[in-house]
Amino acid sequence: MTPNNMNNHIRILIVDDEECLRMVISQVLSEDGYDVTTAASGEEAWDLFARQPFHLVISDIVMREMNGLALLEKIKLHSSDTQVIIITSYASLDTAVTALRSGAYDYLLKPFEDLEVVSAAANRAVEKIRLIAEKKNLIARLQKKTEELEQANKVLKNLAIRDGLTGLYNHRYFQEDLAHELRRSNRYKRTFSLIFMDVDFFKQYNDTHGHTKGDELLRNLARILKDNFRKADLIARYGGDEFVALLPESAKAAARIAAEKMAGMVREHPFQGREDMPQGKVTLSVGVATFPEDGPDGSALINCADHALYQAKKKGRDRVCVANNNLNNEDEIQTTRPNQPLKNDNVLPGTSLG
Repeated sequence: MTPNNMNNHIRILIVDDEECLRMVISQVLSEDGYDVTTAASGEEAWDLFARQPFHLVISDIVMREMNGLALLEKIKLHSSDTQVIIITSYASLDTAVTALRSGAYDYLLKPFEDLEVVSAAANRAVEKIRLIAEKKNLIARLQKKTEELEQANKVLKNLAIRDGLTGLYNHRYFQEDLAHELRRSNRYKRTFSLIFMDVDFFKQYNDTHGHTKGDELLRNLARILKDNFRKADLIARYGGDEFVALLPESAKAAARIAAEKMAGMVREHPFQGREDMPQGKVTLSVGVATFPEDGPDGSALINCADHALYQAKKKGRDRVCVANNNLNNEDEIQTTRPNQPLKNDNVLPGTSLG
């Protein structure tokens, strides 16, 4: 693209109440390839500018009613990137200095010794306009790249903490959240519970229906868990067909009710192929442990919940076992069998399923 063709995109407004001077400047800059518009007064110039801003305004400083300084002020308030060149005489040079302090790019002294000074001043102003535009474009591109990088980092972070199959949190993130909840509960003397859940006879389901259907079952189960625990609860895939829920501010009685309700929902859900399972249903074995009574740290609490889950398997599956603090005494494991009525079918205050 030639310089003249590039100039076609630059819109210049000439403002002067002397028609002869207005026409001369317009002709010079038009020959340089600029898109030139003229105005005979500050008021007319502002009306044109307000409708569609110009890249460059060349204005006489002395005009009736709205003078060049007033026009400059309005233009800068409306469009700070527009460059303004003031035309003045030697007699009003001080006013030109004031205009420069008010944001004018340059000034021209009239009468002109050579019309080349008009072209040179306009070309310098246009170069500044282009540099400003390039800087803005660069900043915009950098901002876009930054936003894209931030979004990519969010995606990567989410991938790092999510299980690829179910979309639930993964084992590593569960361990991090458990450590955080232990610190919080220790500091504020609060309680929380863990619910470990394992799909009964999942290997048999996989052997019968294939791993693709097995994966689908796990995804559906994850959706049930996510949709029916509280928003404050953290649900994670612990590994294989084992899931864990961390329930902040939930004592053992409340966690037990939540576990029993969840086991019941899974038992009644119409999973595809459930008729081939031993009981004609997909069921869970569930273990519950509570901080601090069942363990002072994460490892002890997980072992306690896992032991309760083992007892649920041992006692016939499809049940919830709630641990007490003596892991060596199986009598301390409280078991809810299938279809056993609950003493209280309502979730305790503050622990309702969401």
